[in-house]
Amino acid sequence: MGAERRFADADQLAGVMHEAFGTDRSIVSVDRLAGGTKKGVYRVALDDGASAVVYVWSADEDYWDGLLPDSSNDPGSVFAHSSGLDLFEAATRRLESVGARSPRLFFTDRSRSLYPGEIAVAEDVAGGTLQELLENDPEAGKAALGQLAEMVRAMHGYRAPRFGKVAFVDGGGTSNGGTCEAAHLDHALMNIADAATRDARAAEGREHLEDKLRTLYARVEPRSEFGLLHGELCAEHTLVGPRGEPVIIDIEGLMYFDVEVDHCWMRMRFQEHYPPLGIPGLDPARMKYYQYTMHLDLVGGPMRIAAGDFPDREWMLSLADQHLHKALDYEI
Repeated sequence: MGAERRFADADQLAGVMHEAFGTDRSIVSVDRLAGGTKKGVYRVALDDGASAVVYVWSADEDYWDGLLPDSSNDPGSVFAHSSGLDLFEAATRRLESVGARSPRLFFTDRSRSLYPGEIAVAEDVAGGTLQELLENDPEAGKAALGQLAEMVRAMHGYRAPRFGKVAFVDGGGTSNGGTCEAAHLDHALMNIADAATRDARAAEGREHLEDKLRTLYARVEPRSEFGLLHGELCAEHTLVGPRGEPVIIDIEGLMYFDVEVDHCWMRMRFQEHYPPLGIPGLDPARMKYYQYTMHLDLVGGPMRIAAGDFPDREWMLSLADQHLHKALDYEI
C-alpha cells in the first residue's frame, strides 16, 4: 500500500457510536489496539463511563492488502483471506450456538456511509488476556483454562456437513480441495514455492521440503467428520470476562475442519498450559502432517507480509526464519 494509512479517530467514529448507543453519549477517547494485521481494533470510551470495542475492516487497516495470491479472494478456499464482517458475524453466531463465549455484538454496518469500511461494535472485554492471567494469577488462570477447554471440546464435538469457512459452508458452499488434507497440501506447496523465491535456504531445500510434505500427506487416511475450529487459538487470543470466564477473539478464521489443526496450534502456542486442552483420539498421522504444514505456513505468511509496510517487519522475518529452521529439520 503506497499511500499513508488512515486510521479512525473520535470524529470519524462519532456517527457509529451514536447509531450503536444513541445520541446522548459522547466519545471521550479512542485507542487503536496494537497487534492486528487484517482489521483495526479500537477501544472507545464514552462520557458515561461505558466503553466498547469497534472493529474496522478496510484496506487501510489490512496489512495483507495486495500481498496475497489470487486464491485468497476465492471463498471456496479454506485459506481465503479471513477478514470481513460476514465472517465475523457468522463466527459469532456459530460460537454462541455451541456455548463458546466471544464478545457480544451490539451493532454492525456494511453501508460505508457511517465510516469508509465495514464496522462492528462489540463488548469491551477489559479483563486482559488469558496469557496475562496465567502469569499473574496462576490459580485463576487455571480455572479459566479449564473453562476454555470445555468450550474447545464443545466446538470440536460439533459435526458439520462439509469442511470450510463457517460463513461459506453455512451458506451452502462446498470448499475446494476435496479433503482437508488435500487443501493443506496445495497451500503448503504454494508456501514452499513462494519461500524459495525469497530465501536462499528455502530455495536450496525446496525439493527436501516438498518430499517430506508428500510423504506425510500420503500417511493420512480419509475422513469425513469435521469439527468447529478457531484455527489460531492461544492465550493471547483469549480474553478474560467479568466473571473470570474465557472470551475467544480473532474469530473470523473460524472453520469446519480436522480438529487436529487446532490441537497442533494450541500445543505450539499454549506450551506447558496445553495439557488441559488435549483430547484423546487425535490421529497421530494428521498431527504430524498438520504440524509440518503449520511450520510452512509460518514461513510463507510472515515472508509475504514483511514485503509490505507492516510496522514490525523484522519480527515477521524472525518468525519466518524460526519456522523455516523447524521445517528443514522436521523429522518424519
